[in-house]
Amino acid sequence: MAPVLCVGTVGLDTVETPFGRVEEVLGGSAAYFAVAASLFTSTQLVSVVGEDFPECHYDLLRSRAADLAGLVTLPGRCFRWSGRYHFDLNRRDTLETQLNVLAEFRPVLPPAYREAKFLFLANIDPMLQLSVLDQVRHPRLTMLDSMNYWISGAREALTEALRRVDIVLMNEEEVRQYAGTPHLLKGAREILALGPSALVIKKGEYGAVLLHGDGYFYCPAYPLEEVRDPTGAGDSFAGGFLGYLAQTDNLSMANLRRALVYGSVVASFAVEDFSVGRLLTVTPDDVRRRYREFREFTYFDEV
Repeated sequence: MAPVLCVGTVGLDTVETPFGRVEEVLGGSAAYFAVAASLFTSTQLVSVVGEDFPECHYDLLRSRAADLAGLVTLPGRCFRWSGRYHFDLNRRDTLETQLNVLAEFRPVLPPAYREAKFLFLANIDPMLQLSVLDQVRHPRLTMLDSMNYWISGAREALTEALRRVDIVLMNEEEVRQYAGTPHLLKGAREILALGPSALVIKKGEYGAVLLHGDGYFYCPAYPLEEVRDPTGAGDSFAGGFLGYLAQTDNLSMANLRRALVYGSVVASFAVEDFSVGRLLTVTPDDVRRRYREFREFTYFDEV
């Protein structure tokens, strides 16, 4: 099976929810993605950390089949993010963001990474996403994540990046903001008209939607009795989604639908503990068991 190339952030998070608090745990989009994808395949990780990045986190990532040849260490301190979630876990306050060495991040792919067949561009500056697209030679599938900040502050570069990838990953608010419409489906069609073959819309605790051509597929979120920390849920979803596609090497629309469910399964595990803690205890059997439960939740007979 092919590894997945992931370009994003790796850093240290301090997170507080109504159910606990952790300080300077492993965080960042690339870290969540790599650990989630390891349930299906290996990853090639491209990011930057500071000299204070704990050795135990290097060991953790390596133990999850992450190739760290693209993880650069620069003089200075790691990227840090601190946030507090409300009782409604859909609401959070960012308390502090320290870019530190991330401000100097200029992704340069090791030679072997340039042959990657599966590429995930996590939520970073669209100019950096474009620079990575220029470096990979013949990717089979490219997937991009973004956010409100880049939609408003780097729209031109983001639009060019959207034109050059196969799958776009956004949440509902981001789709509406980019398309300038309150109508989600209309906004989705405008993004697909730029060139991507599919759009995945994250709906948080309500699941995810896959749109492709004239097709529409909805996957609900797994019904959890306890959610401890939603940080990294979207990146974990992406890791499950793209990791499954790389493992199966099947890009049919039927398999994309299965990948959407697997992404939701992996995300449902990720939120059950802080940082990547829960993902480290999940087994492939756990994933398959929850996948089968999804089938039971969503199956109904024709009248």
